[in-house]
Amino acid sequence: MDDISVGDRVSWNTSQGRTRGVVREKRVRDFTFDDQRFTASDAEPAFIVESEKTGRSAAHKGSALRKLKSTR
Repeated sequence: MDDISVGDRVSWNTSQGRTRGVVREKRVRDFTFDDQRFTASDAEPAFIVESEKTGRSAAHKGSALRKLKSTR
């Protein structure tokens, strides 16, 4: 996993194909998101990402995310 930070553009796999979005939060403690339980730690953080296409948020392990180059 690259060093992913809040504000980074990332991509991840979905059942519809690869999706792009922006990291909105970094979580380092276990949490519940959208009625699903996620484990997270300093060593293996999870991230809340917002889809560029739909604007919807999702939670993903850092290992599921690929950092993209910024468009700025």
